Amino acid sequence: MREHSIFVRDGNNLYCEVPISFTTAAVGGSIEVPTLDGKVTLKIPAETQTGRMFRLRGKGVKSVRSHAVGDLLCKVVMETPVNLSEKQKDMLREFEATLTAKSKKHSPKAEGFFDGVKKFFQDLNK
Repeated sequence: MREHSIFVRDGNNLYCEVPISFTTAAVGGSIEVPTLDGKVTLKIPAETQTGRMFRLRGKGVKSVRSHAVGDLLCKVVMETPVNLSEKQKDMLREFEATLTAKSKKHSPKAEGFFDGVKKFFQDLNK
């Protein structure tokens, strides 16, 4: 079986990675996702983290024997903007400054990671 440029097959299920923008990940939106039958719209909820999987039921491969249809599992991957102008960089720095260091609620993975690191070193010193 040859490799596909978009999909990876596992039985009747298909897997793909779909890039989303920082803005779409943060505030939500809709993206078009390719399927074997054409494009479908996938709604991305606000505050979606990179790596989140979405299941599109019945959008996988149809089994020849059982006629069961697999699912398409889409992993969203947030793309970091590139080739930013100085104004865009300044706007992002200003935005970052509004997410105060005191409030970790804006970075759920970072909070858990740094709490784990802190506990790791505390346990070493016992």
